[in-house]
Amino acid sequence: MKQLVQLIILNFLIFLPSISHAETVQAAPNGIEYPQGLTNWRVIGTSIRNDNNTQRVILGNSIAIKAARANTNKLQWPKGAILAKLVWKNSTLATWQAATVPGDFVHAEIMVRDTKKYAATGGWGYARWTGLELKPHGQDSSFVETCANCHKAAESTGFVFTRPAKLP
Repeated sequence: MKQLVQLIILNFLIFLPSISHAETVQAAPNGIEYPQGLTNWRVIGTSIRNDNNTQRVILGNSIAIKAARANTNKLQWPKGAILAKLVWKNSTLATWQAATVPGDFVHAEIMVRDTKKYAATGGWGYARWTGLELKPHGQDSSFVETCANCHKAAESTGFVFTRPAKLP
Protein backbone atom coordinates (compact mmCIF):
# COMPACT_ATOMS: atom_id res chain seq x y z
CA MET A 1 0.00 0.00 0.00
CA LYS A 2 2.86 2.37 0.85
CA GLN A 3 4.38 1.76 -2.60
CA LEU A 4 1.05 2.52 -4.27
CA VAL A 5 0.77 5.84 -2.41
CA GLN A 6 4.37 6.68 -3.37
CA LEU A 7 3.63 5.84 -7.01
CA ILE A 8 0.53 8.06 -7.02
CA ILE A 9 2.50 10.95 -5.48
CA LEU A 10 5.36 10.45 -7.95
CA ASN A 11 2.96 10.50 -10.92
CA PHE A 12 1.32 13.64 -9.59
CA LEU A 13 4.70 15.38 -9.29
CA ILE A 14 5.77 14.26 -12.76
CA PHE A 15 2.60 15.46 -14.47
CA LEU A 16 2.06 18.62 -12.39
CA PRO A 17 4.08 20.83 -14.79
CA SER A 18 1.80 19.79 -17.66
CA ILE A 19 -1.25 21.13 -15.81
CA SER A 20 -1.60 24.65 -17.12
CA HIS A 21 -3.55 27.70 -16.04
CA ALA A 22 -4.23 28.08 -19.77
CA GLU A 23 -6.58 25.10 -19.61
CA THR A 24 -9.03 27.28 -17.68
CA VAL A 25 -8.64 30.43 -19.77
CA GLN A 26 -11.70 31.47 -21.75
CA ALA A 27 -11.24 31.82 -25.51
CA ALA A 28 -11.17 35.27 -27.10
CA PRO A 29 -14.50 36.54 -28.52
CA ASN A 30 -13.39 35.45 -32.02
CA GLY A 31 -12.77 31.87 -30.84
CA ILE A 32 -8.97 31.94 -30.63
CA GLU A 33 -7.83 29.83 -27.69
CA TYR A 34 -5.07 30.84 -25.30
CA PRO A 35 -2.16 28.55 -26.24
CA GLN A 36 -1.35 25.84 -23.73
CA GLY A 37 2.31 25.72 -22.77
CA LEU A 38 2.88 29.30 -23.98
CA THR A 39 5.19 30.15 -21.10
CA ASN A 40 7.54 27.40 -22.33
CA TRP A 41 7.80 28.79 -25.87
CA ARG A 42 11.11 30.23 -27.11
CA VAL A 43 11.89 33.92 -27.41
CA ILE A 44 11.86 35.57 -30.84
CA GLY A 45 12.55 39.10 -29.67
CA THR A 46 11.77 41.86 -27.22
CA SER A 47 10.51 45.41 -27.47
CA ILE A 48 9.93 48.46 -25.33
CA ARG A 49 7.15 50.94 -25.97
CA ASN A 50 8.19 54.37 -24.81
CA ASP A 51 4.72 55.81 -25.37
CA ASN A 52 3.11 53.69 -22.65
CA ASN A 53 6.08 52.63 -20.49
CA THR A 54 5.80 48.91 -21.23
CA GLN A 55 8.11 46.12 -22.25
CA ARG A 56 7.33 43.00 -24.22
CA VAL A 57 8.74 39.55 -24.75
CA ILE A 58 7.70 38.02 -28.05
CA LEU A 59 7.50 34.25 -28.03
CA GLY A 60 6.79 31.81 -30.82
CA ASN A 61 5.48 28.31 -31.25
CA SER A 62 7.78 25.84 -33.01
CA ILE A 63 6.53 26.90 -36.47
CA ALA A 64 7.20 30.59 -35.75
CA ILE A 65 10.61 29.84 -34.24
CA LYS A 66 11.66 27.90 -37.34
CA ALA A 67 10.57 30.81 -39.57
CA ALA A 68 12.29 33.40 -37.35
CA ARG A 69 15.55 31.44 -37.36
CA ALA A 70 15.59 30.83 -41.13
CA ASN A 71 18.31 33.15 -42.40
CA THR A 72 16.37 34.72 -45.25
CA ASN A 73 16.22 38.33 -46.33
CA LYS A 74 12.42 38.41 -46.23
CA LEU A 75 10.82 36.69 -43.26
CA GLN A 76 7.83 34.56 -44.22
CA TRP A 77 5.40 33.47 -41.50
CA PRO A 78 3.87 30.14 -42.55
CA LYS A 79 0.39 28.86 -41.76
CA GLY A 80 0.21 27.75 -38.14
CA ALA A 81 2.85 30.18 -36.88
CA ILE A 82 1.75 31.74 -33.60
CA LEU A 83 3.40 34.80 -32.09
CA ALA A 84 2.70 35.66 -28.46
CA LYS A 85 3.50 38.99 -26.89
CA LEU A 86 3.63 39.16 -23.09
CA VAL A 87 3.46 42.75 -21.83
CA TRP A 88 4.52 44.27 -18.49
CA LYS A 89 4.67 47.82 -17.16
CA ASN A 90 8.27 48.94 -16.74
CA SER A 91 9.66 48.97 -13.23
CA THR A 92 13.08 49.41 -11.65
CA LEU A 93 14.99 47.30 -9.19
CA ALA A 94 15.22 48.73 -5.69
CA THR A 95 18.79 47.37 -5.52
CA TRP A 96 19.84 48.75 -8.92
CA GLN A 97 17.88 51.77 -10.14
CA ALA A 98 19.57 51.66 -13.57
CA ALA A 99 17.86 48.36 -14.36
CA THR A 100 14.46 48.35 -16.06
CA VAL A 101 12.61 45.16 -15.18
CA PRO A 102 9.09 43.77 -15.62
CA GLY A 103 6.58 45.28 -13.22
CA ASP A 104 2.86 44.58 -13.25
CA PHE A 105 1.64 42.20 -15.98
CA VAL A 106 -0.60 44.03 -18.45
CA HIS A 107 -1.74 41.50 -21.07
CA ALA A 108 -0.93 38.67 -23.46
CA GLU A 109 -1.49 39.13 -27.19
CA ILE A 110 -1.60 36.35 -29.75
CA MET A 111 -1.27 36.41 -33.55
CA VAL A 112 -2.18 33.22 -35.45
CA ARG A 113 -1.09 32.90 -39.10
CA ASP A 114 -3.68 31.55 -41.53
CA THR A 115 -3.98 33.56 -44.74
CA LYS A 116 -7.28 31.93 -45.75
CA LYS A 117 -9.11 31.93 -42.42
CA TYR A 118 -7.97 35.46 -41.53
CA ALA A 119 -7.80 36.98 -45.04
CA ALA A 120 -9.82 40.02 -43.92
CA THR A 121 -7.14 40.93 -41.34
CA GLY A 122 -3.96 40.50 -43.37
CA GLY A 123 -3.72 36.76 -42.83
CA TRP A 124 -3.47 37.00 -39.05
CA GLY A 125 -5.96 36.14 -36.33
CA TYR A 126 -5.65 38.35 -33.26
CA ALA A 127 -6.50 37.78 -29.61
CA ARG A 128 -5.74 39.44 -26.28
CA TRP A 129 -6.15 38.52 -22.63
CA THR A 130 -5.73 41.12 -19.87
CA GLY A 131 -4.22 40.87 -16.41
CA LEU A 132 -2.82 37.84 -14.65
CA GLU A 133 -6.33 36.37 -14.64
CA LEU A 134 -6.16 36.40 -18.48
CA LYS A 135 -9.59 37.91 -19.10
CA PRO A 136 -10.49 37.86 -22.82
CA HIS A 137 -10.34 41.31 -24.41
CA GLY A 138 -13.30 42.65 -26.38
CA GLN A 139 -17.05 42.34 -26.17
CA ASP A 140 -17.32 40.57 -29.52
CA SER A 141 -15.13 39.59 -32.45
CA SER A 142 -15.06 43.16 -33.82
CA PHE A 143 -12.12 43.95 -31.51
CA VAL A 144 -9.81 42.50 -34.20
CA GLU A 145 -10.47 45.52 -36.41
CA THR A 146 -8.45 47.66 -33.99
CA CYS A 147 -5.59 45.12 -34.06
CA ALA A 148 -5.60 44.81 -37.85
CA ASN A 149 -5.76 48.59 -38.37
CA CYS A 150 -2.73 49.12 -36.12
CA HIS A 151 -0.78 46.33 -37.84
CA LYS A 152 -1.34 47.92 -41.27
CA ALA A 153 1.68 50.10 -40.40
CA ALA A 154 3.77 46.90 -40.60
CA GLU A 155 2.38 45.71 -43.94
CA SER A 156 5.87 45.64 -45.49
CA THR A 157 6.95 43.09 -42.86
CA GLY A 158 3.91 40.83 -43.15
CA PHE A 159 1.88 42.88 -40.62
CA VAL A 160 4.35 41.93 -37.87
CA PHE A 161 6.20 44.58 -35.86
CA THR A 162 8.55 42.08 -34.22
CA ARG A 163 12.07 41.91 -35.53
CA PRO A 164 13.65 38.59 -34.51
CA ALA A 165 16.68 39.15 -32.30
CA LYS A 166 19.98 38.22 -33.91
CA LEU A 167 21.62 35.36 -32.08
CA PRO A 168 25.32 34.56 -31.92
